[in-house]
Amino acid sequence: MNESAGLTLGTAGHVDHGKTTLVRALTGRDTDRLAQEKERGLSIELGYAPLTLPSGRRLSVVDVPGHERFIRTMVAGATGIDAFLLCVAADDGVMPQTTEHLAVLRALGVVAGVVAITKADVASPAHATAQIADELPGIEAIPVAASEGRGLDELLGALERATAALRGRRGRPGPTRLHVDRVFTLHGIGTVATGTLWSGSVGPTQELLALPHGMRVRVRSVQVHDQPMERADAGQRVALALTGPGRRELVRGDLLCDPAGDLSATYRLNAALKLSAGAPPLQRGARVQVHHGTRDAPGRIVPLEGDELPPGRRAVCQLRLEAPLIAARGDAVVLRQIAPPDTIGGGQVLDPHPRRQGPGTRALLEPERSPRAPAETAGANLSEAAIRLADLLKGDGDRPRTDNELGATAGLDGPDARSAWREAERAGLAVRVGPNLHFDPATLECLSALVVGICRREGSVTIGRVRDELGTSRRYAQALLEHLDAEKVTIRHGDMHVPRERRG
Repeated sequence: MNESAGLTLGTAGHVDHGKTTLVRALTGRDTDRLAQEKERGLSIELGYAPLTLPSGRRLSVVDVPGHERFIRTMVAGATGIDAFLLCVAADDGVMPQTTEHLAVLRALGVVAGVVAITKADVASPAHATAQIADELPGIEAIPVAASEGRGLDELLGALERATAALRGRRGRPGPTRLHVDRVFTLHGIGTVATGTLWSGSVGPTQELLALPHGMRVRVRSVQVHDQPMERADAGQRVALALTGPGRRELVRGDLLCDPAGDLSATYRLNAALKLSAGAPPLQRGARVQVHHGTRDAPGRIVPLEGDELPPGRRAVCQLRLEAPLIAARGDAVVLRQIAPPDTIGGGQVLDPHPRRQGPGTRALLEPERSPRAPAETAGANLSEAAIRLADLLKGDGDRPRTDNELGATAGLDGPDARSAWREAERAGLAVRVGPNLHFDPATLECLSALVVGICRREGSVTIGRVRDELGTSRRYAQALLEHLDAEKVTIRHGDMHVPRERRG
């Protein structure tokens, strides 16, 4: 069996679109455990099953509920996944929870997956297939009839192709982190906590810290899909038998982590956020529900680059929380509207413990580096030409025009333009990222943090991945990666760019 990279596959889709039935057909395991689930024919809690692909690679399947009342449970299950299996019924097509689950996956940065057009024995899959082609271009859609076993081999083959290039979390640097999604008691064993291991590894006798309470626990035994393990690695779904906590002292949403990992609860997060295109703009102080790991908290949003967070454009904001979250730089967060409840966007954590900030203050965005001096103090006597270029550059945002184009717009010829660019660079108002290209510093810091977040989450990143994640062009994606390579934040290996190891 190929265990080179443990991956977690999450289901998604509208209620009654056959997620649990399909998982049972693929794995032989019924993920509905509760009597209430069996009586109602409706998933309420998260379910789990192992799935072995034709190559022998094993996936951990998280089966999520599809009903809108259990979206919090769905988000908790989706936060640790590497790829998705979206179920769309042939007789219904794309439905409201299909759309919301897709919004959650986009917010979490989960882009690899397969669509199963279920109930292909009940209705023609053509309409649902066409809808998915519009919604998820490039993603394979496979018609299946789980009750007849039709299409299952083709679906497994598609899952093999979709996950072949995923590296998973195994070997990812960082302390042991397990966001707990289920806690129960077994006779003769005691308290058991389950979850996906985000980073690090875990084994028997290891001591862990349970946050946010700060309680110390010790691991008695480790299992991966009912099989005892001497050590489990990041990317695997694990069950930990623990000594120390009682059944009611540990709950879903808690974090089990390395005591030396320097993780702690926070009531503030700085994050690069993006609202869905159809979401309303969020004004300063707007109240939202923030989901991270298997935990969520209400909070207020404070844009740091204006008075509102507009839809469709990434911006740096501070989230001021009413209950604690335990996050690290580069982690994904999901934003949901509180009333009426709806998923409206998400983004990446830039600073898990920022000072209190408001519009006009500069956040520490650039990974592992010191913030630049504010532009106002970098040079008090700037020429009008340099100021014009800097203003134009800032207005261009994440797609700046070339130096030549901006110079022409500012009414500057060759020598004057070059002189003004050098002045703007010295003042900290422009950063050169290529022979004919500058970025506004704050914009570049935000984009750099997003790219590094992807690198750390997935182990590497390509130009195509950056282009798709940021919704930009290949030219800008390449310039960003070359800048990070030159700044020794990342290093290139073939088509891949990977984070540099910390020194010292």
